[in-house]
Amino acid sequence: MRLQHHIDALLVLDAIDRRGSFASAAEELHRATSSVTYAIQKLEEALDVKLFDRRGHRSILTSAGQELLRDGRLLINSIQNIEHSVKLIASGWEAELRIAINDIVPQHHVLNILEEFYDETPQNTRIRLISETFLGPWDALISGRADFAIGIPSDVLTTNNFHSHPLGHVEFVFVVASHHPLAHHHAPINADNLRGYRAVAAADSSRILQPRTFGLIQDQPVLTVPNQIMKYQAIKQGMGVGHLPRHMIEKDLDEGILLKKDLESDGDTKHILRFAWPSAQKGKASQWLRSRLSNENKPIPWFSSSV
Repeated sequence: MRLQHHIDALLVLDAIDRRGSFASAAEELHRATSSVTYAIQKLEEALDVKLFDRRGHRSILTSAGQELLRDGRLLINSIQNIEHSVKLIASGWEAELRIAINDIVPQHHVLNILEEFYDETPQNTRIRLISETFLGPWDALISGRADFAIGIPSDVLTTNNFHSHPLGHVEFVFVVASHHPLAHHHAPINADNLRGYRAVAAADSSRILQPRTFGLIQDQPVLTVPNQIMKYQAIKQGMGVGHLPRHMIEKDLDEGILLKKDLESDGDTKHILRFAWPSAQKGKASQWLRSRLSNENKPIPWFSSSV
C-alpha cells in the first residue's frame, strides 16, 4: 500500500476508536460503511495482523490494533503539523518564533506583549521563549538558537547582519541584605572591604561568546548561580553581596530589606539594553514584534517599576 493509503487507513482507525463503531466512523468521515470496512481490511492485509476482535456485537481493538493506533496518532499529528507549518510559511507567518530574553527583563511585560500578539494576529505562529543571562540573548541570536532577542547590551552589537533598537535604560545597584555585616558599613566600600565577604554572581549563559562578569574583584569569594532571580534571592538571604537591577528590588529598597551601598570604585551602573533581529528576517510575527516594541505611542516601561 502507498503511504497515502496507510495514512487514510489510520484516520479511519482513529475515527472508529473515537466513535465506537464502523458505522459512526463512516458517518463522521462522510463515507459508506463498506468503504470504512474495506480500508481496515486492506490495512490488516498489508500488516498481516488482526486489528479488531469481531467476535462480539462490537468490534474491539486487539493489542496490535491499540499499538498501531497510538503510533498512528503520533504520525497523523506530525503530518497535520507539517501541513499547518507549510501553509503558515506560505502566508508569510513564521511556523515558530524563538525569542531569547535577558533574565533581567520583567516577565510580566513580555507576557502582556504576547497577549496583544495573540489578540491581534492569527495566533498560528508558535512562540518559544528562551531565558538567558548577560550576553546569552546575543549569543542565542548569532548562533541561530533564537530568531529574536530582547535585552542585549548595546556594546556587543558589532555586526551588520543584525538590526537593533533601544529597549530602555537599566540601572544596577550594589546592595546587601539588612542583616548582612556590611549593612552597618556607612563609608564607601573599597576593594579590601569586599574581599572579606562573598559575592553572588549570575553566570553568563553564552555558549560561544566569552562569558562576562560584573562587579567582581580579584580574590573575592564568589557564589555563582544560574540566573538573576536566584542571585536576587541569595543576596536577600544574606548569602553574599552584589549588583542587582534597580527595577527588580525597588520594593525591597523601600522596605529596608535590601540596602544600597556606595562603592569607592564603581563603573558605569546604567546601561542601555536593546532588542535585535537578523537583517534578513522578513516573517510577519517578527515584524509585528518589532513594530510593537518600538511603538513610541504605546511605550513599555520596561525598567521603571518593580516586578
